[in-house]
Amino acid sequence: MSRELLFNLTLATMERGDRPYGLVDHGAIALDAGRIAWRGPADAIPDDFSAWRRRDLEGRLVTPALIDCHTHLVYGGDRAREFEMRLEGASYEEIARAGGGIFSTVEATRRTDPDTLLAGALPRVDALIAEGVSTIEIKSGYGLDVETELAMLRVARRIGVERPVRVRTSFLGAHAVPPEYAGRPDAYIGDVCLPALEAAHAERLADAVDGFCEGIAFTPAQIDRVFTRARALGLPVKLHAEQLSNLGGAVLAARHGALSADHLEYVGEEGVRALARSGTVAVLLPGAFYTLRESHYPPVELFRRHAVPMAVSTDCNPGSSPLASLLLAMNMACTILRLTPEEALAGATREAARALGIDDAGRIAPGLRADFAVWNAAHPAELAYRIGFNPLAERIFSRAP
Repeated sequence: MSRELLFNLTLATMERGDRPYGLVDHGAIALDAGRIAWRGPADAIPDDFSAWRRRDLEGRLVTPALIDCHTHLVYGGDRAREFEMRLEGASYEEIARAGGGIFSTVEATRRTDPDTLLAGALPRVDALIAEGVSTIEIKSGYGLDVETELAMLRVARRIGVERPVRVRTSFLGAHAVPPEYAGRPDAYIGDVCLPALEAAHAERLADAVDGFCEGIAFTPAQIDRVFTRARALGLPVKLHAEQLSNLGGAVLAARHGALSADHLEYVGEEGVRALARSGTVAVLLPGAFYTLRESHYPPVELFRRHAVPMAVSTDCNPGSSPLASLLLAMNMACTILRLTPEEALAGATREAARALGIDDAGRIAPGLRADFAVWNAAHPAELAYRIGFNPLAERIFSRAP
């Protein structure tokens, strides 16, 4: 990608401003070595770009490329039988306490070699890329021993080499207490999770550190140990918080200046106020809400009232959200969680970038990466409106540093 001028397009910059979606009718974008040199109305193209190679996009819609900011898409096995169990009446907690849930995936992942893990993950990655996704966050957390946690993160790094996509990794050693440490979560944190975190950091495998603060996982005090070590290593943190109950995870995340707090179905006003003060992004995961047939909604109106930014993600995982469509997640966020289409698109672009600590993507503005999605659509609302239909015409991806 060298110097190129894209024209005859409808532009949704997703920049905050007076116009919804940052919409520019009859727009144009100038690209230089994988970066945005200029964007704006076609009748205001600067003379500096007049000699650049021109490409007519035939009136299509251009948005920032989508960003999936919360996934667990590297894993072994599947949990289709648990899907049946839930339909037969078993709850998420009942399945987990019976040794299913995360533990069945842990067992499968531990016995799966890295090449096979990669081969299993790539079709899910390809499905996201085909919907205009340019950046994917991938977590560990299905190893729960040092060797497998590191193997998962290495596979995640390989995905960014094997496919034209930017990968951000999160170390999720504090995802669950493995069977061999049953009843001894503090010992697991000290014996396994913290050493694995140190090893991941030494090998430069982790871009952030995550945890699961919940009754079936870890207490705020236990997560605090992990986050304190992460921050000492210079790693940002994010947290699965208030998915099944309110243990104060959002307040804990905010206290550590977390990039994001994710799920948040049970967060109260104290937690929302804390997120607002810290600038932490609330990541909504409608796929898990839908799959688990939840009825306790995340407090979207409270997030709006306190100006907490909201991101939207697939939570792609084998159990609670076997969803590999960010477009469908956007539709669910609108239809089920009552976001507006503009909030949903911002949640899968601008706010998703913020949830990953990325400042060079998620919007269309000078100096940012030339990561775009070109759609066979007339208006951005169409992206969240359609169900099971992919209007992507082209994805433009930059490997610019």
